[in-house]
Amino acid sequence: MLVVENLTKRFGRNAAVDSMNFSVDRPMMLGIIGRSGAGKSTFLRMMNRMTDATQGSLTFEGRDVLTLRGRERRNWQADCAMIFQQFNLVPRMDVVSNVLHGTLNRRSTFATMFNLFPREDIHHAIDILERMGIAEHAAKRAEALSGGQQQRVAIARALMQDPKVILADEPIASLDPMNAQIVMETLRRIHEEDGRMVIANLHTLDTARRYCDRVIGMRDGRIVFDGTPAQLTTGVARDIYGADDSFSEDATSTEIRDAARPALTARAAATA
Repeated sequence: MLVVENLTKRFGRNAAVDSMNFSVDRPMMLGIIGRSGAGKSTFLRMMNRMTDATQGSLTFEGRDVLTLRGRERRNWQADCAMIFQQFNLVPRMDVVSNVLHGTLNRRSTFATMFNLFPREDIHHAIDILERMGIAEHAAKRAEALSGGQQQRVAIARALMQDPKVILADEPIASLDPMNAQIVMETLRRIHEEDGRMVIANLHTLDTARRYCDRVIGMRDGRIVFDGTPAQLTTGVARDIYGADDSFSEDATSTEIRDAARPALTARAAATA
């Protein structure tokens, strides 16, 4: 389904991604971990065609997306939705209009300029917000929502594109543990219910183990681990992060302890 071969991105003499090779044979939730500067975000930006590769190929369903130009490239970007750490919403625009921006690739310039949306698209956007648990905020400005709610709006906007793949670049890095859990459970549910591939860049090992089917570890632009969550031991994590024996997972944990989870989850659903 997805084949990455010798994928490389250089900035001058430095290789942000260095001969990356892996394949995915079915829709899954794939986590990519590694320290800052490991090449995780650069890989997602190449896959979404926000930046060009220096060399290599990235083939999805038999088509090398790195060779696409013009309309074909834009169509691929619709099929490959991107979710960012900082949400990338229009703060003063209402929530439902932000979601409807997921349809911009298939609308005319005139309709885009005057925010003219078909009634069926508006209903569909509200249905997606209902699925995200935030339909009651549809008429509010995006800036009035909490960080967790804004990230769910960003996910709703991505779903409005009806993509085959969702790329999430550090989707919980700026969220507290309760909201981080809600966002990750939302992405996991989208994968399971819709059969969509989800690729998420993550910093925290417990999150990768809990929500992902497979984990890739990157260090200095190269893949240094590719395996199941169960194989992601503390020793392996030390190798990925280039850490010594003092490395502790607790410092990066976003886990909500089981004993407190019911109360926290209820509170998060009410206030997130």
